[in-house]
Amino acid sequence: MICIDEATLVAIKEHGQRSYPEECCGVLLGKISQDGTRHIIEPRSLENRSESSRENRFLIGPEDILQLEGYARKKGIEVLGFYHSHPDCDARPSRYDLEHAWPWYAYIIVSIKQGYPESLSCWQLNDDRSRFHAVELALKTVEVCTTKEIR
Repeated sequence: MICIDEATLVAIKEHGQRSYPEECCGVLLGKISQDGTRHIIEPRSLENRSESSRENRFLIGPEDILQLEGYARKKGIEVLGFYHSHPDCDARPSRYDLEHAWPWYAYIIVSIKQGYPESLSCWQLNDDRSRFHAVELALKTVEVCTTKEIR
């Protein structure tokens, strides 16, 4: 389960909206509790470094990953996952996403239709890399995560 606050959801949706009609991308930083829940503390927007097809592709550069890992280590948090938008497509992983994702990490996808956020979902790649499975998003209110449908 991913525990996320409303401000982070808004930030992801707004990033997707600003980047439309291209894909946006960013990282999800936070901590893992003893029960395995991933608590997103900070989203960080990144530049889409894809050199082509930015309307349906995103790329996070290796230098970005190294910089983020160092930043997270200094703050005592971890890279827990990534987010990106799907302009004028559903918030479901694409074949490209499957081929480029890493197991263990959470992947939040926001659907931006005609320039406006429509839906948002979270996924994790199976360890055998065969497919994604849906991950539950729980909305953090104060210090408690509550399960409710997030759109």
